[in-house]
Order: sequence, then C-alpha cells, then structure tokens
Amino acid sequence: MRHNKKFNHLSRTASHRNAMLANMTCSLIEHKRITTTLAKAKALRVYAEPIINRAKKDDTNSRRVVFSYLQSKEAVTELFKEISQKIADRPGGYLRIVKLGIRKSDATEMAFIEFVDYDENMAKTVKKAKTRRSRKAAAPVEAPVEAAPATEEAKAE
Repeated sequence: MRHNKKFNHLSRTASHRNAMLANMTCSLIEHKRITTTLAKAKALRVYAEPIINRAKKDDTNSRRVVFSYLQSKEAVTELFKEISQKIADRPGGYLRIVKLGIRKSDATEMAFIEFVDYDENMAKTVKKAKTRRSRKAAAPVEAPVEAAPATEEAKAE
C-alpha cells in the first residue's frame, strides 16, 4: 500500500531519481529555464525549492549542504552569488511551471520550469486593467471640463 508516499517516483530507483533531479537542478541554475515533462517539472520543484531557500543564508554550512545535493561547484557558486541576491526578499515560490502542450512522439505533457525573478519576457508584458467603456460615463466627464473654462471667463469679466 502507498500510505503517506506522496512524491512521484518517476519509474526510477531512488539513486537514479536523485541523480536525475540533481542534474536537472544544476541545469536549471545554469540556464534559468529548462524544458521537460510535466511530471519531472513538478518533482523538480519539490526537490529544488528547499535547496534554493538554503542559498538565502550564505555561510559555510549552507554551502556544504547545497553541495552535498548538487555536486557541482559552478552551480553552487552561481546559486549563492547571483540567484540568492534576486530571491532575497521572496518568501517562497522561486520556480514557475508553464505547460507547453503535448509532445507529438509519445503524447507526454511538456512544460518548462523557470525562476520567477529571471523571466524578462513575462515581466515586460504587464497586463493593463481593462476598463469598461460606455457613452454614459464619458459624457458627464467631458461636460464639466468644457463648462469650467466658461465659468472662468465669466468671472474674469
């Protein structure tokens, strides 16, 4: 029975799964965005967010703990130097998963996973609040504007 076994095993042994997730985390830190299957992206978020959270506190013990998971000096250096500066004020939710659709070859759901603070495209496309346009609201706003100069001219005379 699977009682209290909530994480996805991804049809792999524990050692294979941990190695794969560590490699994917290193790639994510290096490239800031990776494309993978939806199941792997969800498993990666659960694996990587505590590691990223550990990088907020830059001390020897935190670096050693993160290095024990990742085994890549370049990834650990990048995480503690660049990424920790951008996520310093964020309380959590460092990663975003965006679904891409279905892969043609085997009909697997695809997604990309990225750092929330590093996506320049989504930061630039801020949606404007839609306002409701109607003639009734526009007419009274224009009337006082036109009437105001007329009253000023009357006072001037």
